[in-house]
Amino acid sequence: MSVTTDARPFSATLRASTLEVHDRANYSTYMRALLGGELTRDGYAQLAIQYYFVYGAIEAASDAMAGDRVGGEFVFDELRRLPLLERDLAHLVGPDWRATISPLAPTREYVARIREASSWAGGYVAHHYTRYLGDIAGGQVIRRTLEKNYDVAEAGALFYHFDGIGSAPRFRDQYRAKLDNAPWDDAERARVIDETLVAFECNGAVFDELALRLDEFRA
Repeated sequence: MSVTTDARPFSATLRASTLEVHDRANYSTYMRALLGGELTRDGYAQLAIQYYFVYGAIEAASDAMAGDRVGGEFVFDELRRLPLLERDLAHLVGPDWRATISPLAPTREYVARIREASSWAGGYVAHHYTRYLGDIAGGQVIRRTLEKNYDVAEAGALFYHFDGIGSAPRFRDQYRAKLDNAPWDDAERARVIDETLVAFECNGAVFDELALRLDEFRA
């Protein structure tokens, strides 16, 4: 178990402990190509396809965790991405998208890890935090890139619209407060940090797999 708590709020410790792996994923070869406007729209659609499977697993875990004393604090209906991803994929892939898409091998592993980890509240929160807070913050850079370089603003990019949460900074502050107030002792917090690191690694593995197909999707 990797560890470490300190005098800071847990949310600050969690962020600091995962900063390196977070940055590694954000500056992956695939993300650099996407943010640089180097891909075709289909090249971006491949990411949305993988997210469909990832968020299907996380939001199924949210349903199961809704009544949990700790995990239930992190279930927000206004964050749900699956309905928006369905609309995005209908636009990006076509009306028969459900019959044509499939998860990459690292995506299948990511989904399996989410299901396994979500048997306990801290594991669920680790994956929930990794995805949603990243989408609300850094994900908005992708949203602007899609509008500017890929001519995708509404349909196709609805995944990055968080109109239901009100002020994004205020929502993130409230979320961090929930992390700080969760009744975890030092050992449990260390487990949450470890699982968050795993979540970032899973996400990075999906990016690495997509990078293998860059030549196919370069504009």
